[in-house]
Amino acid sequence: MNRIIVDYKKLTPEILDLLVEKFPDGYGIRDIIKFTNHKGKYVEAVEVSTNDAIYLVKISDELVDSMESHEEEEILPPEIVEDIKIDDVDLETDL
Repeated sequence: MNRIIVDYKKLTPEILDLLVEKFPDGYGIRDIIKFTNHKGKYVEAVEVSTNDAIYLVKISDELVDSMESHEEEEILPPEIVEDIKIDDVDLETDL
């Protein structure tokens, strides 16, 4: 299985979805993987996996911001929630 190091700038929506799903309340110190890359630079990352690869996503303030804003996008805005009325739903549908 491939291990791929990813910076927040190159995150795909799919990887961001995996991160938010795996760490809905944010990641903790035990979730952080520390290593030295091929250039000798110290890196801290969190890991998410797909069937094809393991992604090591570099930790940064921008990553945290991306995860938080991505999570907020999935929540319905209050004006949409207020427009949904129980009368609009057909409760007598055949199951």
